[in-house]
Amino acid sequence: MGKSATPKLLPLLRSRQQGEILARLLGDPELEASVTDIAAMLGLPISSVHREIERAQAAGIVTSRKIGNVRLVRANTDSPYYRGLADVLVRAFGPPHVLAEVLADVDGIDAAYVYGSWAARWSEDGGTRPVADIDVLVLGSPDRDRLYAALSAAEERLGRPVQDAVRPAGWIDDGTGSFHATVVSRPLVQIDLGQG
Repeated sequence: MGKSATPKLLPLLRSRQQGEILARLLGDPELEASVTDIAAMLGLPISSVHREIERAQAAGIVTSRKIGNVRLVRANTDSPYYRGLADVLVRAFGPPHVLAEVLADVDGIDAAYVYGSWAARWSEDGGTRPVADIDVLVLGSPDRDRLYAALSAAEERLGRPVQDAVRPAGWIDDGTGSFHATVVSRPLVQIDLGQG
């Protein structure tokens, strides 16, 4: 799917670019980045990012400040729409969606989940730890080369490292040890491998 195609998951947006820009900013409330950096993170034209930032700021979804000639942009977490929009946009364009797309063609995956600080942040319970990377639990027997290539593509699209843990298919129900106890005691966000 091209970067400018209308998104099938969220057709109320004008383009996939708009969804990816807003998901990146609203999905990482600590992120403050320049328009140029956002364009580089997402592989989008600076002019498109600038246009979408202007629209989002006019709507009160993002805020910006200037330091010299650099305009820094971040999510407006004080907006009454922030939490709801962040949730919808991250689900449609954020880590679960990106991971579903890149993992869909990797044979041998029975299920996959996002866990750790990102999953905690986006769960009903919330989370307060900074999200430095995306932790992915892959269940099954995937081809490791294809898996690592897919996760590398996800890292580029998400602009942050993706750390994987591969375990046998029944590991969530049958696993043991401290890692298992930690993973199953915290929120898990299932990746819909059928949507890719």
